[in-house]
Amino acid sequence: MKQSQLFTKTRKEAPRDEVAKNAELLIRGGFVHKEMAGVYAYLPLGLRVLKKIEQIIREEMNAVGGQEIEMTALQDPEVWKKTDRWDDATVDNWFKTNLKNGGELGLAFTHEEAITAMMCQHISSYKDLPCSVYQFQTKFRNEQRAKSGIMRGREFLMKDLYSFHTSPEDLDAFYEKAKEAYQKIFERIGLGDHTFVTFASGGVFSKFSHEFQTVSKAGEDTIYLSREKGIAVNKEVYNDEVLTELGLNKDELEEVTGIEVGNIFKLGTRFSHPIDLKFRNENGEDTSVVMGSYGIGLGRVMGAVVETLSDDKGIVWPESIAPFKVHLVEIRAKDEAEALYKKLTDIGIEVLYDDRELSAGGKFADSDLLGIPYRVVVSGKTIESGKYEVKKRDGGSIQMLGEEELLSFLKK
Repeated sequence: MKQSQLFTKTRKEAPRDEVAKNAELLIRGGFVHKEMAGVYAYLPLGLRVLKKIEQIIREEMNAVGGQEIEMTALQDPEVWKKTDRWDDATVDNWFKTNLKNGGELGLAFTHEEAITAMMCQHISSYKDLPCSVYQFQTKFRNEQRAKSGIMRGREFLMKDLYSFHTSPEDLDAFYEKAKEAYQKIFERIGLGDHTFVTFASGGVFSKFSHEFQTVSKAGEDTIYLSREKGIAVNKEVYNDEVLTELGLNKDELEEVTGIEVGNIFKLGTRFSHPIDLKFRNENGEDTSVVMGSYGIGLGRVMGAVVETLSDDKGIVWPESIAPFKVHLVEIRAKDEAEALYKKLTDIGIEVLYDDRELSAGGKFADSDLLGIPYRVVVSGKTIESGKYEVKKRDGGSIQMLGEEELLSFLKK
């Protein structure tokens, strides 16, 4: 992609009403466009990042046996009334709309009820279980306050996976696989060193649920962290009994704030029983299906990366989710830069080529803001030396590499 043709421009300042660092940097870099509070459009650069996050999640969900589907945002009230979650007194963040021919619909904030009702048409015997399905679906939540940029939106993309089992023991086994898959996801995305399995309330269904909290000053949750053991406890379940059960010493725990980037729940029969999702067991008895739910907010993950890994110059994308691998910066060396751009793209390297008529200082400032992992400079000075200037965005030193060295280095 040539930067002169890219649909977006960098800007020196974010909107004055934007207080979240992730939104400030993403808006300034041209990754997202703010429609209104809690509602953001993803521009070409931002969408490339979002799609890479999505693909990593997809691969790990497929690896544990999940099958991808796509459900509807529009929801039938009758299904939700069965679980008492249609009433605004129970769930206060619904978006609802009236149909012109009468009646009411909702915009889904999650999909437990909808997937349970769907499975009534597909599960009837123990031979149909276990199974798990997932989707990447836009959710709608009528948040009273949307102040955390893309990390807390009124409209946002979520991966939600639902698993269905014959017994709590079968659910337990899948749940552990899902937990490991989530840890792999955050490791691959570049948040592995900052994200911890966090014990939280399991409600009436289990002793605990598990959150995945990324340590950040921008976090909304208070957690108590054991870095040595790589686990944390949410403030909501922080007590002596829980600490003893987990083998944690209060004196060794660090109080920090975290961004919840994922969560997993054992649902038991909370939804299958009222919606009448049953299977016939080996003895011919009808039994309620046991369920689990597993969510990741893609925008929250993207925002958490920016909050956690950025520096005073701008964003620092991990290579696995960066919009491009290389930012090729041309300074008064058009022909040579064009030739290198072609060679890099010919060997499959994703390149954003800054071919704009702009000062070197302006180009370097934009490069730092955009946060692409490798900056390669082509200038009169580098051409004279027969080498290219290469610098890693995450603080690496400048290297001078010949063309073959450069191509080999970037292919690795």
